[in-house]
This record gives sequence, structure tokens and C-alpha cells, in this order.
Amino acid sequence: MIIFGSPGRYIQGPGTLDRIGEEVGRLGKSAVLVADAVVDGLVGGRVAAGCDAAGVTLRKLAFGGEITPGEIDRLHGALGGERPEVVIAAGGGKCIDAGKGLAARLGAEVASLPTVASNDAPTSHVYVLYDEDHRLLRVDRLPRNPALVLVDTAVIVRAPRILFLAGIGDALVKSFEAAQCALSGGRNIFGSRPPQVGLVLADACYRCLRDHAAPALAAVDRGEPDEAVERVVEATVLWSGLAFENGGLSIVHSMTRGLSAVPALAGSLHGLQVAYALLVQCLLEERDPAFMDDLLAFYRGTGLPCGLADLGLEAPSDADYALIAELTLQAPHARNFDRDTAPGDLVRAMRFLDGRAGTLPRP
Repeated sequence: MIIFGSPGRYIQGPGTLDRIGEEVGRLGKSAVLVADAVVDGLVGGRVAAGCDAAGVTLRKLAFGGEITPGEIDRLHGALGGERPEVVIAAGGGKCIDAGKGLAARLGAEVASLPTVASNDAPTSHVYVLYDEDHRLLRVDRLPRNPALVLVDTAVIVRAPRILFLAGIGDALVKSFEAAQCALSGGRNIFGSRPPQVGLVLADACYRCLRDHAAPALAAVDRGEPDEAVERVVEATVLWSGLAFENGGLSIVHSMTRGLSAVPALAGSLHGLQVAYALLVQCLLEERDPAFMDDLLAFYRGTGLPCGLADLGLEAPSDADYALIAELTLQAPHARNFDRDTAPGDLVRAMRFLDGRAGTLPRP
């Protein structure tokens, strides 16, 4: 059996924010906008105007900044018994996941309105919860993917470059994880054998980013959306989400459990964490030195992290390495790998990356 899941409707391009009222109106006549103060200042007025024009009653709730069970409790309590039909989750991955958590409580539809392209949270039906110290707590699920994903690339290019880079890192890894999930007989996020389209999308993601990441980053530096930006955003927000949910995950995303448990690494962006973890997985796969050199050159050219120091941990201790490895292999997706892996294998790979000298042969 195979299962394929996707958002109900995906709209991308400069100025698409002005469609928000019309699109939300297809889903319901009452909505709540979940956004932090910065994002509300950026898009809140246009959302309100669009909803008003479409006859959609809108209420706003301020996101507190961290996606924890307590934050979802707070947002739900702030509604005071109101049950809007649509949750518009605007901002980055944390706020969009908070909106998903609120929608799950309400039984409401989700409209994702990303203002950054830092990960593929806008398209997926899963949302990640952390504790108060930003250690990964658990992954919960909506009954279905967001009904609407609306991506205004004129807004996206005004966000900090590092967030765009994180999105590239998050999407880049999906080809390697989907391949390992398929090789090992693993299951995708929907609990089925991965459909072929998941693998195709994952591979397309990787090829698109290798071809277009550099010019897209240059366009972001200029603050001007262009064709490279459009291609990369489609890959990082849409294809990447479809790829991981349908193709499956492996060691790379499992490493976020370990990396987020080290205080110096916990605040680093998800996309940068998994980009680093891809190097670890490739070493575990025993990729040849030429492949690793090519991938490392791409990392260096774009600014993706090549070692733990690039993520904020300057001098990892033996205990740090051991903790990351142990928690990584406790994650369920770590089983989606085509060979047995022990904590010592991960430690050797991490140590090798931290001590690299221009090439990346086997650990």
C-alpha cells in the first residue's frame, strides 16, 4: 500500500498576499491570524483588509515565540471559547507549527502564510513541539495537510539571508533521506511504503538547489525576486514538504533530536542542523571522496555548515558527541537506513567533519 498526501492548494509568486481574503473565504467565514508582532506588522494589515473584503471575520492572536505545548494551551485559551473555521498561520516554521497545533485543538482548517522560506513546515501535516529549553519533545500531526499554502515571494526576499539559506539546507537533504527510507524498506510519514513520486520530488529538489541556490541567494541579497528565487522557493517550501512526507526520513532528521539537546546547538536553525547532518549521513553511507569534496564545495560556496563549530559549538566534548549520537539513534526515523549503525559510527563521522582538512573521505 502507498499513501500520498499534499496541501489542498498552493499559490506562489510576488503579490500573492493580496489573494488571502479570497482564498481563505473558500475555506470558511471566520478566521484567526496567528503571528508574532514583527510578522503582524509586515502582513497583518493586508490580511485583515483581504479578509474584510471577502466577508471573513478575522481575529488576531500574538504568537509568543516558542512552539511548546504551553504556548498552544495559551493560544487556545485566548480564544475564550470561540471556534474560528480557519487558522491563518503566518511567519516562520515555529509560528506555522503553533498555528497547526491550535487548528488541531479547534478542528479548523489551516492556511499557511510563510513570510520566510526557512523550511517546509507550511506544506506538511506534522508539527514539532519543543520544551522550554528548545529540546525536541515530540512530533504531532494534523488529520490532513494545510488546506492552503500562500507564498508571496516579494515578502520572502525581504527576510534575512540566513533564513533563506536554512530553507535550502532543509530541502537539500530530502533526496538522501528518501533514498535510504526506500532502500531500508522504511515507511513514510503517512505510514506507507513511499510512492515513487516522493522519490522523484526529492531528487528534483536536490537538482534544483544545486543549479539555482547560488543565483537565488544573490537575488535575496539584492532583495529582488527573480526566476531563480521562484524555483528555489518552490523547491524549499513545496517540493521539500511533499518529498519528506511521502518519501520518508532517515538519519539526517533523526540528528535534530541529538543536536537540539546540546545547549550551544539548540538555538541553531533547523535547516542548518539538517544540512550538517547530511554530511554525517553521507559519511555513514561511505560516499566516495570525490562526491564528498563536491558536496563540501557547494556548502562552502553557499555558507552551509560543515562542522559543529559552524552551528555554534566551538569545542565539542566527548559527552557532547556521545549525547548527540545516542539521541539520534533513539529517533524512529534512524531505523530507515540500509545498514546497522552504532553510536560510535556517528561519533567518528562527527569527529571527522570537525577535523576535516579540505577533503571528506570515509570516517
